[in-house]
Amino acid sequence: MNAVVRAGSLGDDTDTVVVPARIHGRILFVPVPRRVVLASGIAGLAATAMPAATPATATELADMGSPLEHFAQLRRVMIQTDNLIGPRHVLPALQQHLGSLATRRRSARGTDAIELLALETRYEELAGWFAQDIGDERTAHGHTAKALDASHITGDTDLTAYILGRKAQLAVDTGHPADALGLAAAARRTARPGSRLEVIAVLHEAHARAVLGEGSEAHRAYDTALALLGRAGSDGVWGSWLDAAYISTARARSLAALGEYEQAAAGFDSALAVLPSAYRRDRGVYLARAARAHAGTGNVTLAARIGGQAVGIAAETGSARIFGQLDRLDQALAPATGEDGVAEFRASLDRIVLHPA
Repeated sequence: MNAVVRAGSLGDDTDTVVVPARIHGRILFVPVPRRVVLASGIAGLAATAMPAATPATATELADMGSPLEHFAQLRRVMIQTDNLIGPRHVLPALQQHLGSLATRRRSARGTDAIELLALETRYEELAGWFAQDIGDERTAHGHTAKALDASHITGDTDLTAYILGRKAQLAVDTGHPADALGLAAAARRTARPGSRLEVIAVLHEAHARAVLGEGSEAHRAYDTALALLGRAGSDGVWGSWLDAAYISTARARSLAALGEYEQAAAGFDSALAVLPSAYRRDRGVYLARAARAHAGTGNVTLAARIGGQAVGIAAETGSARIFGQLDRLDQALAPATGEDGVAEFRASLDRIVLHPA
């Protein structure tokens, strides 16, 4: 499958999708006319082109039964689907359902309207996460900002704290770690003391400090997160996935950012050994991060082999988190092209990205 596109330019079509492209030797996520993607041989990357919205009719909404449970169940299904195949094929459906949910909420009153708005807020936050994971930063910021605004209207401070944490995560992942520190601090102030939401806020602070090169402060924050987790109770849906292993894996990512590659590689290898098979997209993320860490230790042959496994999942899911790590791995391995497996890895990566002329 050849993804090389020899077009005179990316074109000026209004029907665009955000896809990974090789530009000046780096892999960047850029808006590209869908026709170019379809002609490239990697048409699966065109899946996020949104069709024209089709708002639900009054009859369709009336036939829905309990709209709150209907939309809550849809959200759960989309989260499960994202775990399996990544967000590229899920985001368009979520955005369509978000439009229908907003229509239903606007026609409701009283408690029903507030409950539907709270669910709409979670849809907006999830859409922001999906958009971030396919590299569409503008859409990610837009959905997350709407979620934060709506959380204030509902008066749900737990929801506000969680979304402030998501904004911190989005800031550091889009190159603004100093902004992330302020957002993480705001998330911790908003979170209930002793809650898992407080732990989440501290984790975002920890990674932002690592990206800023503040190693001692980052490790101190991770130790604080572990101590808080040991005292935290159950917060229902908030942070139910948090455990010591999750924090260890998060620390491994920060260790890589600090250049402590041996410890980072060990952390990712441990995480991969216990990751459930249902989390296929996350497996791709961990594989790519593990490969980059092993490259940092100098074991380029192992890095290329693990990176090759991540390439297939990147092609399936379109995850910008996987592509971002594979781009860094590609740069790290470039001087070692003659080593076993390195040229094969770099060629396989080239086959799943666009090459605008």
